[in-house]
Amino acid sequence: MTETESPLTNRPGSHPKTRGPGKNLITIASGKGGVGKTVIATSLAQALANEGKKVLLFDGDVGLANVDIQLGIMPEFDLASVISGDKTLREAAFRFEDGGFDILAGRSGSGSLGTLGTQHLKAVHDDLIKLGSTYDYIVLDLGAGIDGAVRTLSSAQGPKLVVTNGEPTSLTDAYAFIKVTNQQEPGSDTRILVNMVKTRNDGQKIYDKLLTACKSFLKLTPPLAGIIRHDDKVAGAIRSQSALLSRYPTSSAAADIEAIAVNIIRGSA
Repeated sequence: MTETESPLTNRPGSHPKTRGPGKNLITIASGKGGVGKTVIATSLAQALANEGKKVLLFDGDVGLANVDIQLGIMPEFDLASVISGDKTLREAAFRFEDGGFDILAGRSGSGSLGTLGTQHLKAVHDDLIKLGSTYDYIVLDLGAGIDGAVRTLSSAQGPKLVVTNGEPTSLTDAYAFIKVTNQQEPGSDTRILVNMVKTRNDGQKIYDKLLTACKSFLKLTPPLAGIIRHDDKVAGAIRSQSALLSRYPTSSAAADIEAIAVNIIRGSA
């Protein structure tokens, strides 16, 4: 495989949805903050890497980027270096050896993306799609909400995993994200990911509730991307600034995220 050849060209022909520019970009989104997006994004990137995939984790949270903080790393270059023109996306990306994947970090508190106009944001988005030709997957950790920066960065054709934890505001905001995304991109590949629930049965009930609203008012049936159980080991990994799958590889949350990764690779999620 050459450096510029997409690893997706070697994917099974039975999964044509994974082919084409932008279709290997997995967006982790939510309407509401505090639902665990960044842990999911970092863990999913590592789970995909553990399956032998070449993965880039892109921290696209506007002004509140925290992938570097959660993983205890201090990148030499980050997204601000790209926006200033000092580095390209490829040059700013670096290897996170502990997780086996590459990272393009944001800069916490800088508001870098939030200061950009639509044209510049689209340029970042387009460059990210081009960079995706050298990766099996790019995992995009988006900021909460549905503002212009979030909508622009999430506009790739790949799957959008909308995270909810079942709280009323989380459900309402997840519904709003699905609604706005469908208005902007009819037919987009939007899926629901339920996080931090006691049991899988609880997660299924939360999914069913959100699905009913989507069917009734939006005429949409977004599939279930997965259910991640509440696990105290997640907080432990955050406190120690470690990757969940490295520090607690046998935890229930790690197992649930690994299952999501396998389903994505198989084209069944």
